Amino acid sequence: MAYNVITPLLLLKLIERSPKTLPNSVIYISIMTFVMGASIHLVGDSVNHRLIFSGYQLHLSVRDNPIMQNLQPPTLVDSFELLYYYDEYLGHSMWYIPFFLILFIYFSGCFTTVKRESEMPLSAWSLLLPSSLYYWYLVTEGQIFIIFIFTFFAMLALILHQKRKGLRLDSNGLFLLLSFSVTLFLIAVWIVWLWNDKILRKKYPGVIYIPEPWAFYTLHINSLH
Repeated sequence: MAYNVITPLLLLKLIERSPKTLPNSVIYISIMTFVMGASIHLVGDSVNHRLIFSGYQLHLSVRDNPIMQNLQPPTLVDSFELLYYYDEYLGHSMWYIPFFLILFIYFSGCFTTVKRESEMPLSAWSLLLPSSLYYWYLVTEGQIFIIFIFTFFAMLALILHQKRKGLRLDSNGLFLLLSFSVTLFLIAVWIVWLWNDKILRKKYPGVIYIPEPWAFYTLHINSLH
């Protein structure tokens, strides 16, 4: 509950960095969509994590899980598949699209004409890896690579546009850009490391192959306990 209250307030602070004033209706709809998506995700995750204690394996589809195959009556599996859809698709889209949109709005206000303001302090460099790991987890566990990469390319395009006006990134914008760049590198390492994993390949058969960390956990780590 505290997460759902505090995070929208932080997002409002990010929006204040925007050089353009957005209509209040757009801001309110974005925040409301974010809160609803985060709530759906938290409910889905709370159920999924309880299922793990009962033997649910995240690296398998809902119907392929042994505990689902033994479920009575069998029609209950449809309910768990619906829960999976609400969590992984609907909840994530409602959560992450407003989140990255607001990040981009924040980024659009991180430009300056003063060269000294473009230098990142040592404390920011020390937080770069934790920040990148945070975004890496969001992208991999949330399966939102398309949203992430679209935001990243939009940021690069904005940099080129602002450069023509004689503007450069300030330290805040540079930190966010470097965080996204390191995140992209970490995602590439993650994909290469698990490229030949046949079981995860079956779970993620699409063109974009990015396994979820929790699926990796139930497949390779949980069995060691």
